[in-house]
Amino acid sequence: MWPRTGEVLHFSEDPSITRFVPHIAKTATDDTAYVWAVSAAHAPRYWFPRQCPRAMAWVTTGTTEEDRRHILGPQATRVHMVEYAWLQRIQTAHVFAYRLNAADFEPYGDPADPHAFVAQHEVHPLGPAEPVGDLLDLHQAAQIEVRLSHSLWPWWETVIRSTVGFSGVRLRNATTPPAGSPPERGRAAGHALG
Repeated sequence: MWPRTGEVLHFSEDPSITRFVPHIAKTATDDTAYVWAVSAAHAPRYWFPRQCPRAMAWVTTGTTEEDRRHILGPQATRVHMVEYAWLQRIQTAHVFAYRLNAADFEPYGDPADPHAFVAQHEVHPLGPAEPVGDLLDLHQAAQIEVRLSHSLWPWWETVIRSTVGFSGVRLRNATTPPAGSPPERGRAAGHALG
């Protein structure tokens, strides 16, 4: 599920939204109320049930060959890791995309590669919610490897110390990290969300 030219997307498991009102996200780092959306570059981060914890990594221009092979493997350019406990939910979830007018939004995050787009006013979808379909099929079509693990933390700790791009979403819902694990963090090539 991708936005068309001039659009950004908002993903939800609720197909009945008729307007988006700015709010302060639970994981917000500031106290500004926003409506959140994403461009095509970051849409795959949201091909999951909303509460599903996921750790994601991909090749960037600064990724070393050693890190690419060690973290992503010999063929992958992007990997999304989830815990086994979430597999059935991923397979049965009904996720919808709302198409929104990109002109209503401004970039949020790194100016060179904003991880989101935000509006500080009420926004109305361009049409009804569209089912995104099978979430694993979306990943396969986009050539993104989905991997399963009992815990995200060992892989995540390797990822955030490497040269790959990364993003963590809803990590607070993952199994408990081992004592002494580094906090969620991000950098220009990626970032962590909740």
